[in-house]
Amino acid sequence: MFDFKETMDNLLQKEVDEGRVNGVSALVLHKGREIYYHEYGYADKEKGVPMKRDTIIRLYSMSKPITAVAVMILAERGELDLRDPISKYIKEFKYQKVWTKEGLLPSNRENTIWDLLNMTSGIPYPDPTHEPGIMMGNVLKELIERREHGEWVDTLDYAKAIATVPLCFQPGERWMYGFSADILGAIVEVVSRMKFGEFLRKELFEPLEMKDTEFFVPNGKKHRFAQNYRFDENECVLRPFSGSHLGEYFDEDVAFESGGAGLTSTIDDYSHFATMLLHKGVYKGKQIIGKKTVEFMTQNRLTKEQRITYIWDSVKGYGYGCLMRVLLDQGEAATNPPLGEFGWDGWTGNYVTIAPNDELIILYFIQRCDAGMTSTVRKIRMATYAALEEE
Repeated sequence: MFDFKETMDNLLQKEVDEGRVNGVSALVLHKGREIYYHEYGYADKEKGVPMKRDTIIRLYSMSKPITAVAVMILAERGELDLRDPISKYIKEFKYQKVWTKEGLLPSNRENTIWDLLNMTSGIPYPDPTHEPGIMMGNVLKELIERREHGEWVDTLDYAKAIATVPLCFQPGERWMYGFSADILGAIVEVVSRMKFGEFLRKELFEPLEMKDTEFFVPNGKKHRFAQNYRFDENECVLRPFSGSHLGEYFDEDVAFESGGAGLTSTIDDYSHFATMLLHKGVYKGKQIIGKKTVEFMTQNRLTKEQRITYIWDSVKGYGYGCLMRVLLDQGEAATNPPLGEFGWDGWTGNYVTIAPNDELIILYFIQRCDAGMTSTVRKIRMATYAALEEE
């Protein structure tokens, strides 16, 4: 029918040759066997550092599924209930207000852990298009300034500050992307009585052999840390981006461990996490999380009303639950994976998808700000599922 490797090679090479990215890598695993891997271009073009298999990237929102698993580990152990109000662990969330054009209103109920897991909390990210988003931007700016002036501003400090911003809507009313996963990271700290990163290292990164995944990049590994890039629309070129998007900080003295955007990792490390989810919580014979829990996590949890605001082009045909998308309608998505395929992506274009029915994992790593899910990802996904028919 067609040569899968040649097709994949051409897609990746074209991204670099046409200047859309400076470096790219992709990994495809089928039934536990690697059926494709390649990298092209540079991890850091200015320094002449090539993209490699052990290149460390910023995961950004691909941190979110890891945070969801951390929460579910605690739920399995009876240490928290998904219906618990946030205020049970962080009291500042007790009396949140809801912003309306007519003024602030009291929330009709408290936000819960379940609201956070499904992004139905009404807690925004910074956004200049609405008042809570503007207020959140100001809160974030102040937190970053405090850190830059040498103050220790940690995960719980961020959560408490986020709690001061009014909600965009009543809890559970609709879906909206925001700081929900970061609040979950703070809750994990409170419940486990350890730093979020320490909990992840003990419960996930060590048993999953994710040796290069952290909230920081150790000094001895900095030479493997990819440069982040932003596309200059005026000159149509990629330029290094060193600004702070949500207050990211990747040195070893990091205080804020962002459950929504803070982790760094390699393509192989993340494949171990994805493999564990594919195998219903098992990695190399070790049960990391329960089979039924993974099945519970990988279903759509949005109501028809909540999905009205779940309208990004990249999630057409998908539902959402436990900080991940899940395929519901191939036609609406205009894609050929089986129903139930799930995963997420990151701000810089990195992407993971997992298809239990086909025992398939696709990982795509780039570092370009605001990339979202690119057309190339859609082509890679289409080609990969088509190639499985030849297996």
